[in-house]
Amino acid sequence: MAKESPFLTPFREQIALCSRCGFCQVSCPVYGATLRPAVNPRGKMLILKDLLEGRLALGPELLEPFYQCTACGVCNRHCPAGVSVPEILKAVRIELVRTGMPHPAFNGLSEALARHKNIYGTERPAALTSRKENDPAEIVYFKGCVGSFREAESVRQTQRLLDRLQVNYTGIDEVCCGGVAEEVGGEPISALAAHNVQAILATGAKRVLTECPFCFRTLTGRPQYAALEREKIAVLPLVRFLKDLDFGVTTAKRVTYHDPCDLGRQAGIYEDPRQIIRRIAPDFVEMAHAREEALCCGAGGGMRGAYPGTSIAMAGRRLREAGQVQAQILLTHCNSCLHNFRNAQQRYADLRRQNLEIYNLCQFIERLLEGAV
Repeated sequence: MAKESPFLTPFREQIALCSRCGFCQVSCPVYGATLRPAVNPRGKMLILKDLLEGRLALGPELLEPFYQCTACGVCNRHCPAGVSVPEILKAVRIELVRTGMPHPAFNGLSEALARHKNIYGTERPAALTSRKENDPAEIVYFKGCVGSFREAESVRQTQRLLDRLQVNYTGIDEVCCGGVAEEVGGEPISALAAHNVQAILATGAKRVLTECPFCFRTLTGRPQYAALEREKIAVLPLVRFLKDLDFGVTTAKRVTYHDPCDLGRQAGIYEDPRQIIRRIAPDFVEMAHAREEALCCGAGGGMRGAYPGTSIAMAGRRLREAGQVQAQILLTHCNSCLHNFRNAQQRYADLRRQNLEIYNLCQFIERLLEGAV
């Protein structure tokens, strides 16, 4: 018999509370895409119980169940006992890395972040617009890795919108917010946060606007960014900044909205984007799963890097929900969601036939103002 896993001792009560009822299985988007019992929260909890009680040892064969999770948090909503599965899984991932069993997909992540200061391990791209960075301004616009490296057009059009609105903002020579390494079990890279904090403070800005909900959560929830709060610098999602504006344009197309997990379930921001969308899209419809029940796009928690097939299947399932309400436009407020949806649309023939247009919300507003949609 294996020894009891001491790293799980702080979670003993939560693991014991799990009655294996299966309510989490019904809602889990990973299970919805795979139909594999071992990768849904109930299956994970059964494994955790065996680990805690010494009937099973932590080993590489457990990488799959413990890394096939986006930490979307929908299982928390449906657990009658209030068990926080993502919190426990994060501890498991940390232990796997600590004992020399990281997921192979993330073997080079720490080195990429240390050397290139972004999750893709490549050189920083050229400036997306002609606007100078690191200038004194009232506001800093924080783009995030996915926006800068994979969805540059979305970022470019968001910046054009801010220019059009005459917002007094600047960009910085930002690096990765640093939260991703911790999500997959790695150590936080404090140098990344220190660089971003110093660059933000140097501008004299009093607000930071983020288009990436994960960056928002990192900048507001990690101790490495505590200096921003001490200096009374407010960090807020871009939709919160724009929600009371009247842009003076509308679309006749049917529009639906996808709640990013980090903005919705994790930060509780549901109404701000809808407030904007109702003004620009009179024919706004909700998908079958919306707000607290929104299906995850499949990109978070390291899923896209470790299990891209499952990740894309999850995104495809969400796009089919948009098709079921006959939406012509799908909006979100997360470049990571946007990227995963567009990848899924390219992957599946039935989704290509939908002719569904997919945009970030700020990108779509700018395109409306340009007369491009």
